[in-house]
Amino acid sequence: MSSRIFLSSPDVGPLEESYLVRALRSGWVAPLGPEVEQFERDVAERAGTAGAVALGSGTAALHLALLALGAGPGTVVVVPTLTFVATANAVVYTGAEPVFVDCEPASGNIDVDQLAELLNELARAGRTVAAVVPVDMFGSCADYTGLLPVCAAAGVPVLEDAAEALGATHGGRPAGSFGHAGVFSFNGNKIITTSGGGMLVSDDRDLLARCRYLATQARQPVRHYEHTDVGYNYRLSNLLAALGRAQLRRLDGMMSRRRDMRDRYAKLFAGVAGARLLGDHDQGSNCWLTTLIVDPGVAGWRVEDLAADLEHQEIETRPVWKPMHLQPVFAGRQARVTGAAETLFRNGLTLPSGSVLGEPEIERVLTAISRFLQLRGR
Repeated sequence: MSSRIFLSSPDVGPLEESYLVRALRSGWVAPLGPEVEQFERDVAERAGTAGAVALGSGTAALHLALLALGAGPGTVVVVPTLTFVATANAVVYTGAEPVFVDCEPASGNIDVDQLAELLNELARAGRTVAAVVPVDMFGSCADYTGLLPVCAAAGVPVLEDAAEALGATHGGRPAGSFGHAGVFSFNGNKIITTSGGGMLVSDDRDLLARCRYLATQARQPVRHYEHTDVGYNYRLSNLLAALGRAQLRRLDGMMSRRRDMRDRYAKLFAGVAGARLLGDHDQGSNCWLTTLIVDPGVAGWRVEDLAADLEHQEIETRPVWKPMHLQPVFAGRQARVTGAAETLFRNGLTLPSGSVLGEPEIERVLTAISRFLQLRGR
């Protein structure tokens, strides 16, 4: 039996081992330490921001940033309906109400025209919008050229959920640098990983200081344990930061391998009627995950057919995110939808994209897909 090929496995090796051993031998095995401080500087430099705060997850970063931006009871936060649930969950943590907006079909990113209409609608209703949280889907930045002026005109801050997009760019500008603050995730399947972890980046040093304070149980700067605010245990450990620093050194190479994989998928599906890659014209993408979109009426087959065939051959795939307005936990929440996200969910499939895949594994995936297409006369 062939070993299973996963969607996006961690890509770690001797460099990561050396960084971890060094951190262990330093004695800084508890949370915080010199590796955390340097990792923050490294990521801020990569994102082009004034500073960063290393945290236990991207979700924690979203939560703290939203609190710092004033999200809370009586406010709303606009979130794309096509996203991972953490984006919406973080809004609920603050007591604010998530309001969902649809995507545009070419990239799956937030529909700026629909966003503009939604912000006008909320303003007319007298709602206080604490933030707009665009999500950089599968490693491709949202249309910040169009989005930022819309939010500025509405007087609403932008919190960029770049959880999937470290290393990506829009107009030559790094992901994470758009808006008032940005968030990265270093979960196990992301383009770089710290096992679990995240980072908040911003040019607003006061916001960063506030979030750093809240992330360490809101402890006052005195010798005894003094607390005047409710805080959180959200800081990243020194050991995991060491892993992240090694990963960051290899980011460009890992992006290059993922882009090569996407290019090979693009060539494979180029002549297949009704099939396209999501965001395939975005040269600034970090190519975290390659996503196939299929029109079954044109192609004559569904993504579920391909997924089942690949699963039989121990090759993992995954559907596109189920839209938030369709999730039972958010039933009844306000949403401005066009059907675009629902169509992508119904007709989308993410394919193995990891930088850890070797040539034999890549050939196995491409051969399996080629045989599937041949059997359907495509």
